[in-house]
Amino acid sequence: GLGDVYKRQINSCMENHFELNEVTKNLPKHLHKFIVKQPYEEYTAQNQAVWRYVMRLNVDYLKRVAHESYMEGLEKTGVSVDSIPHMEGMNRILKEIGWAAVSVDGFIPPNAFMEFQAYNVLVIASDMRTIDHIEYTPAPDIIHEAAGHAPIIANPEYAEYLRRFGEIGSKAISSSKDYEMYEAIRLLSILKEDPSSSEKEITAAQNAVEELQKNMGELSEMAQIRNLHWWTVEYGLIGEISQPQIYGAGLLSSIGESAWCLTDKVKKIPYSLEAANVSFDITKPQPQLFVTPNFAELSFVLEQFANTMAIRKGGLSGVKKLINSKNLGTIELSTGLQISGRFSNVIELDNKPIYIQTIGETALANRDKELIGHGVAYHAEGFGSPIGKLKGINISIENMSPRDLEAYGIYEGKQVVLEFVGGVKVEGTAITGTRDLRGKIQIISFKDCTVTYKDTILFDPSWGVYDMAVGEEIVSAYSGPASLHSFEDVNKVSETKTHKIKYSDVDKELYGLYQKVRNFREKKNILEIDIEDINNKLIMKFSSDWLLLLELYELSVRNNFSIKKELLRRLEELKCNKSYTILIEKGIALCEN
Repeated sequence: GLGDVYKRQINSCMENHFELNEVTKNLPKHLHKFIVKQPYEEYTAQNQAVWRYVMRLNVDYLKRVAHESYMEGLEKTGVSVDSIPHMEGMNRILKEIGWAAVSVDGFIPPNAFMEFQAYNVLVIASDMRTIDHIEYTPAPDIIHEAAGHAPIIANPEYAEYLRRFGEIGSKAISSSKDYEMYEAIRLLSILKEDPSSSEKEITAAQNAVEELQKNMGELSEMAQIRNLHWWTVEYGLIGEISQPQIYGAGLLSSIGESAWCLTDKVKKIPYSLEAANVSFDITKPQPQLFVTPNFAELSFVLEQFANTMAIRKGGLSGVKKLINSKNLGTIELSTGLQISGRFSNVIELDNKPIYIQTIGETALANRDKELIGHGVAYHAEGFGSPIGKLKGINISIENMSPRDLEAYGIYEGKQVVLEFVGGVKVEGTAITGTRDLRGKIQIISFKDCTVTYKDTILFDPSWGVYDMAVGEEIVSAYSGPASLHSFEDVNKVSETKTHKIKYSDVDKELYGLYQKVRNFREKKNILEIDIEDINNKLIMKFSSDWLLLLELYELSVRNNFSIKKELLRRLEELKCNKSYTILIEKGIALCEN
């Protein structure tokens, strides 16, 4: 019974190491495979210190320049300044605003990413940036996701924009080049974040991305909607052009770029539909940014964009987009019949489709529910059907009453010849028709049937029963299946996995010191001798580690230990290394405030 079904679901989720709650229990099965267990025990004490450093700086700076929802949202979403958030803890709190969070491995395919968002689920890359990438990381990481994306969701208008964006974005049609680009960017970000990658590997991956960028051709719907996502959700500014505030997660989570973006060096442009055609480079700071006057404007532009998409326009261009994507997609006919599969061919006349074909597994549905008997097992070899009106007859098949059908000889057991405008011919014996609840005829099945177009045979009687879709036009075309239950494998998990960083014994010794300092801070009973002891170990073995030295300095200032002068002198010395001059300066300022 239902109880068993629920138990099975629970068990499958146990295997997936994520907990079902009000929100995540609605996720479709095919998204489960992207969810990974948050590797909390793999975060080192240095990772925790990096989180704390970035968050303290962010909060100190962002309370002046971020949209007011950000600071409120940090409290509401349970993102703490002191330690990397546990997914479970975030979920308990996010649940109150109707959202949830799950862990994933790095970048996931854009359609899947958008679909999670459509179900009010934030995907959080569970990796933590290394100290070398403390200001900005090309790879998605937990600072970016939890500290950047989560807090702004507490604003209801923005949260609805995100959900709607996911809903529309998950239906955007990609080109086959987009899939290559996704894999290329994923690989590059993984290599860049791994300290053991060679220059040679990184350069080769970088070149592959640049080569693809040059040859993307016309932007697909998915490329355009990703641009809109980038210039709003990731890199958006809000308010007055002259004095905007930050709300994009890429800016909120980058201590380098959040300050740089508000200077005159970065051009500010009013946000509009034009942003869909402005591509971005993930590896460099952004040269210009878009400013929206308010969150409502974001939804307005999203609707404008959705009006240009095949999901709303259908037609010949929609089918052609699906053929070009070489991936699973759906067309919906004017009768409401939905055909899902990989579209391989369309015959056209006067800019209208007159016959469509899929290759391999295909499923038919109505109102997103698979039609009984028309799943992939039955249509395993593909599906083809004429589209349009019959020649010389004013009324289209879908609008014929049972009496009309009889008058034109389309009824059970009758040998029929149907000639469509455009020249496709269907000749066979009608077996039966399938209607929907409102009485519209959607499929007519024939035996001993031959379908031809000029000299081409499109269906041969020896292939079995011919199911002809009924529909005068294609009203919609979009990525993915109509019914979620029709296909086993929607969206593949990338073969390229995030590299697990291997730590040496020396690394582990350093992280042990970080842990000690963390314990001191939490216990609050610190002796100056403890600080001296760790400082000596740093001098002996880890003389270039600036972050732990900064933590020692913070504790000394707070407890007014005399060693603070010595620690400050060493920090000033370390500042000579250009790569962390500003990081140390900002850190010292924080300690002294």
